[in-house]
Parts: sequence; structure tokens; C-alpha cells
Amino acid sequence: MSDKPERFIDDEGLRLDGRRVDEIRPMKVEMGVLSRADGSCYLEWGNNKVLAAVYGPRELHPRRMQKPNEVLVRYKYNMASFSVEDRIRPGPSRRSTEISKVSGEAFEPVVMTQYYPGAVIDVFAEVLQADAGTRTAAINAATLALADAGIPMKGLVSACAVGKVDGQLVLDLNKPEDNYGQADLPVAMTQDGEITLLQMDGHLTPEELEEGLEMVKKGCQQIIEIQREALISRYGNEDEEGEEAEEDSPEEVPESEEGEEEEGERDGSFDNEESEAENLDENEVTKEDEGEEDERQ
Repeated sequence: MSDKPERFIDDEGLRLDGRRVDEIRPMKVEMGVLSRADGSCYLEWGNNKVLAAVYGPRELHPRRMQKPNEVLVRYKYNMASFSVEDRIRPGPSRRSTEISKVSGEAFEPVVMTQYYPGAVIDVFAEVLQADAGTRTAAINAATLALADAGIPMKGLVSACAVGKVDGQLVLDLNKPEDNYGQADLPVAMTQDGEITLLQMDGHLTPEELEEGLEMVKKGCQQIIEIQREALISRYGNEDEEGEEAEEDSPEEVPESEEGEEEEGERDGSFDNEESEAENLDENEVTKEDEGEEDERQ
């Protein structure tokens, strides 16, 4: 406890990392980073570094786990043993199992599972470097990985956390605030504002909980915009190239004009044939006249 800061918010309202109480940490997103996955995303959020990959839809084994009317979405959250300063034991733990379950349920309202009955979609979220808020960062990365894989969804899911330090609510906790703060409230919601995940560690009054949900809603809206920009930057260029190709293509001749040209060609060919026939008739006539003159002589 010796490294606990004396104050988390100074007199000017700035936190330890220079942010205001309602600001989120900088976020960097890169999609399509794994060639063997159907969809993938690498996300940096503050000092968090998360890699998400999606495989499927594909056949589910064993068959007894298959759902006859919908696809099974399996979400696996894991922290690498080197992701924190104090090396953790590799492999699954009670914490990772719990986070995997609740995070997977956060996608149930948006993933359109009815299109792939009996199949499975595997979502893997690997935390490479942890700095508080890893479960929310993993959800944000997994959402983009699902979109990158072409999984039909009703919308995007964004996640953010709100906490309490120095008796004041703050958005998107960093590591010191998460370790020594008075409360932590991670939330995931759809772009329509429907909450799909809500957990709380600590103590908040009903009034603080209501205010915290309003703060986290604004934070999720900012993350939704970042996710949209990432999708546009990955897939928007292809659409623009397609439009440019259509603009550069030669103009098509209207069918009416083509028909007129064909009729004109046909008319010309008929005229030539008629003129040749007239010339042949004239030659025959002259030959007959010559023959009659010879007989007379």
C-alpha cells in the first residue's frame, strides 16, 4: 500500500494521467491482423493491449452440444502470464472463467444466432498487457473481430467502466484508480443503449449509481464512434474504389441508338444490293441489244 497516491484528482480536476473525470483513455484499433482467423482485431486502450480472434461459424463437436435452432457463441477470455508485472499462473482460472461467461452473454442481444443452427462461433480474447479495464477492452476488440468475420449482428457492443476515487466518480479507470479506488462498475451496452453487462465491485449509493450509468453511457457512445471509424477505414476504401471504377468505365450506348445504327447499316447494305442488281440488269440489256444487231447484219 506504500505506492498508493495521496490524491487521485488535483485541485484543477485532473487525474494522475492528465484526464478529466469524464474522459476515456486514448484508443488505437487495427483490424484483420490474423490471416488464419475469420475475423480479428488488435486494440490498445491506454496501456491495455488486447488481441481478439473469431473462428466460424463452423461445425460444432461434440454434436450433443449443438443447438438445433441457433448457433452457439463461445467466448474465451484469457490473460497472458506476462501481461502483468507479477507473473500469473498460465491457464484458466476462476476469474477468467467468470469473465468469459458474462462477456459472452453480453453479445447475445446483437448476434443473429438463427442463421447458423447447429454451428459454433468461437471468440478468443487474449490480454497481452493489462492496465485495468481488461474485460471491457476485450469486449470492444471482440465486437470488431465479429464484424470483421462477417457475423450478422443487429449492432455493435461497446464497453466501459466507471469508478469512484476521492469520493468522486471517474470514467474509465486506470490501474492505480482500479487498485485503490472505492468502486468499479464495468458496463457493456448496445448502440441503442441496452445494457448487456453490468458488474460492480465496491460501494455506490443509488444516486451515484444513476450518475455513473449516465457517465458510462457517454463513454460507450464515444467508443461506438471509434469502432465505426475502424470499420469504415477497413471497408470504406473498397466501396470508394468500386465507385471510381464505375465512373471510369466507358459510357454505354443507349439501346435506342444502337438499334438506329443497326437499322442504318442494314439500310445501307440493302441499297448496295439494289444498286448491284440494277447494274447487272443494264449489262444484260446491252448484251441483248448487241446480239440483235449482229443477227441483222
